[in-house]
Amino acid sequence: MFKTYFNIALRQLRKQKMYALIKIGGFALSIAACLLIALYIRDELSYDKSYPDNDRIFRITGEYNDKGNMETGADWPPPMAKALKQDYPEVEYSGRIMPHELFYCAGSNQVRRVDAEQNTYEDKFTFADQSILDILQVPMVYGDRAMALAQPRTMVIAKSIADKYFPNENPVGKLMILNNDKDRIYKIGGVMKDFPSTSHLQYNFLLTLTGYELWKGEQDGWMSSNYYTYVKLRKGANPIQFQDKLKSVITRYYVPALKSEGNVQADEMAQKLRFLVQPVADIHLRSYKIDDGLHHGDIRFVWLFGAIACFILLIACINFVNLSTAKSANRAKEVGLRKVLGSYRSGLVQQFLTESMLYSCCSFVLGLLIAWLLLPYFNMLAGKSLSMPWTKWWLVPLITVAIVATGFFAGIYPSLYLSAFKPILVLKGQLSRGSKNSVLRNGLVVFQFCTSIILIISTLVIYKQTHYLLNAKIGFDKDQVMLIQGTNTLGEHVREFKNELLKLSQVKNVSVSDFLPVSGTKRNGNTFWNTGKKTTDPGIFAQAWTVDDSYIQTLGIKLIAGRNFSPEMPSDSQAVIINKTMAEKLNLKDPVGKTIENWGKYPIIGVVEDFNFESMRGKVGALSMHLGNSTTIVSVKLSSKEVKDALPAINSLWKKFAPTQPIRYTFLDENFKNMYADVQRMGNIFTSFAILAIVIACLGLFALSAFMAEQRNKEIGIRKVLGASATNITAMLSISFVRLVMLAILIASPIAWWGMSKWLQDFAYRIQIDWWMVALAGIVAIMIALATVSFQSIRAALANPVKSLRSE
Repeated sequence: MFKTYFNIALRQLRKQKMYALIKIGGFALSIAACLLIALYIRDELSYDKSYPDNDRIFRITGEYNDKGNMETGADWPPPMAKALKQDYPEVEYSGRIMPHELFYCAGSNQVRRVDAEQNTYEDKFTFADQSILDILQVPMVYGDRAMALAQPRTMVIAKSIADKYFPNENPVGKLMILNNDKDRIYKIGGVMKDFPSTSHLQYNFLLTLTGYELWKGEQDGWMSSNYYTYVKLRKGANPIQFQDKLKSVITRYYVPALKSEGNVQADEMAQKLRFLVQPVADIHLRSYKIDDGLHHGDIRFVWLFGAIACFILLIACINFVNLSTAKSANRAKEVGLRKVLGSYRSGLVQQFLTESMLYSCCSFVLGLLIAWLLLPYFNMLAGKSLSMPWTKWWLVPLITVAIVATGFFAGIYPSLYLSAFKPILVLKGQLSRGSKNSVLRNGLVVFQFCTSIILIISTLVIYKQTHYLLNAKIGFDKDQVMLIQGTNTLGEHVREFKNELLKLSQVKNVSVSDFLPVSGTKRNGNTFWNTGKKTTDPGIFAQAWTVDDSYIQTLGIKLIAGRNFSPEMPSDSQAVIINKTMAEKLNLKDPVGKTIENWGKYPIIGVVEDFNFESMRGKVGALSMHLGNSTTIVSVKLSSKEVKDALPAINSLWKKFAPTQPIRYTFLDENFKNMYADVQRMGNIFTSFAILAIVIACLGLFALSAFMAEQRNKEIGIRKVLGASATNITAMLSISFVRLVMLAILIASPIAWWGMSKWLQDFAYRIQIDWWMVALAGIVAIMIALATVSFQSIRAALANPVKSLRSE
């Protein structure tokens, strides 16, 4: 019987080519989209699952509730890891990572073998304890993991780095120089396998923390927080109970440290702090509220993309149901005759399900091909390096199950619907099911366009927010600013390099500072007080940046009070310039001349207008600028008309100062734009999904309008004989679909408004959702629907009525 059902299904497919093409094409597009999203979700959910005993590995994070303002973070003082190991028996290992670029060698460096002359730029450096290797059980290629970072000034490098600098040899024991610093040469203690792409730790160089101090006594102090702390609990330890016990760290260490500084509010501040134990597998997707400086995903987007995939697949299934039930009258006589000849309803259901399975199988084969072809584009959109799992053992069984499940759920309703026809009514010609109108069919069309309109509105909002972020007044001039990086290798000659740059006619100004208002540059947070208030006030947290005397002019920052730093005034080395927000937080109405304190006391000589030095997701924070040396980046403000001419001149000058190191530069506006790459990526993804949803919906609408015109063929002929014009006929056939789209607009608009309002809450600076966005999405949907159905409507309206009436 199955062979018979299969042959009948093939016959129907060949007989109704247009409908078959639309069914298979819509299914294939939706399946391709679902496959790509499934690959994305699988990759996101697999992060940090490769570590042995990953269920026992945790990162310590914290929350500080300051009058309802919840601050989160993952940075802890140097002794935290040691205290956890000593005080809590359930802790098997504890260790630290220090990735912050503020500190020597973390982040990126110029690297060379000790016997080489040419420097090479490398990034992905971090400092780590020896115990981090034990916690993560990092697989080693060369060297002993238990001792790889145990000695001062040792490093562990990734296999790819070893192959690059020491091809075909064991580099353990070899020496490497960072940033031309021959006083601090690093010895290779081991070679590890590269961290997998699904690890939140993406480092190629682990520099030891053994014997390392940022300043004298730093490793014993609880008043600075620069380290990420990880623990591995013993088997059977309860992480929730361990988290509750961490409260004792506050009373045992933090409160005494605060009181030793004279802080009388130590007990009150301690009540606001709470420790959290974060599973390592949650770091990538569930850290969107934690300011940890790492690049990670967002579980909310994973669920969102999963929902979109389901909706797209549902739209394709709706097309299948719509077309199957709409063509019911054409299959009615077939069903009636089969029942008269003895067919049971179960046999008819099996026959129609076989047809559905055939469509599903063809769609999956085509969908796999489309997904494979579109994968490079999808990788570009999502910022991934995904590949089709052709060699995985589970692919064929999974696809087989998906074919059966999709075919069953898409075909079960049409099968039950068609098999329920009564043969007596059918053969008498009294069947009207599916011919002209259907509440179910109309509801499905409304659902399709609701989904499409929500995606259109979302895309408009995302693009407007992106445009706002990239073009808002941010308080500094980001255009024509060239960032020359790695200039710390020039050593004492960096100032001479700056002076030579200023002699070029294409250069307007130059600043030496690696603290810049874009992500990926240095940061240094500290607590400040008004002088004399350190023991009574809680203080305010602010960035403390080291800049030179030309920083403000180079970046076009507005000075609103006081003066700039002056190299002729030695006292300026102890002075600060603060931003407007810091003055307000310190309650200083006339801050110039006042003094603030941190580790020392600093007179305020100037105040600058607020500028966005972080992403506009958050409000402008407090900022202080100090005069000093921070030489990794040199910012060059170029003349807008001579940017192209400046590049060869600057490159030539660089070769004179660093002949063994290629110049490396970016532009400030590009770096600023990259801060919002995730927002732009989301907009592109939504645009692609919106187009796909519209295409699938239009395929169904096109076929449905063709069928409706076919069913009303006689009516159209009579109307034309009685004097109806082609315009009247076209309007009559189109108006019913337009009404459905307008209903979809009414339903979709508040849903889209609510969803995008929630999304915009992630931004401190955001647009308002205007009425024209909803109106434009509605107009687009109506125009698309009219364009889709007009071809069939006009064709029916222009047909010769004699032919339609004669056929009856």
